[in-house]
Amino acid sequence: MSLAARMLHTRWFVRAPIGLFRAGLGFLAGGRLLMMQHRGRSSGQRRYVVLEVVARPAPDRAVVVAGLGPRSQWFRNVQADPRVLVSIGSRREVPSRAVVLAPDEGAATLRAYTGEHPGPWAQLGPVLAEWAEPLAREQGEADWLRVVPVVELRLG
Repeated sequence: MSLAARMLHTRWFVRAPIGLFRAGLGFLAGGRLLMMQHRGRSSGQRRYVVLEVVARPAPDRAVVVAGLGPRSQWFRNVQADPRVLVSIGSRREVPSRAVVLAPDEGAATLRAYTGEHPGPWAQLGPVLAEWAEPLAREQGEADWLRVVPVVELRLG
């Protein structure tokens, strides 16, 4: 497992930015990160996750990726209940809807991200490939980007 993947599996590391957003300082991330509040699919309790924004197709849209795969808890929760609250930039707790993109649309979004952000992709790509390539082989999928869950958040 790569260092980046180990860090993304380290609870305190991935949860640290939540305090920043809850304190109203999410604007410091400059729109590159957002905090999403969602409901636990079993408990119904509020859950929080900070995610990197990979695309902003419109001012009221933000696209994020389940970087640890389709078994990510936040991803499974928004599949069960797509009603979420999003904090991004200076906007706080905006009622939003999470929509899972079709595999072709998600792969196209990731390809665009690779060209627009080669530095971050150099870190993110190998983390995705660690779990996505074996999953793609298992599913008989030639393009591993098609198995990466990509979610569009429709704000407002």
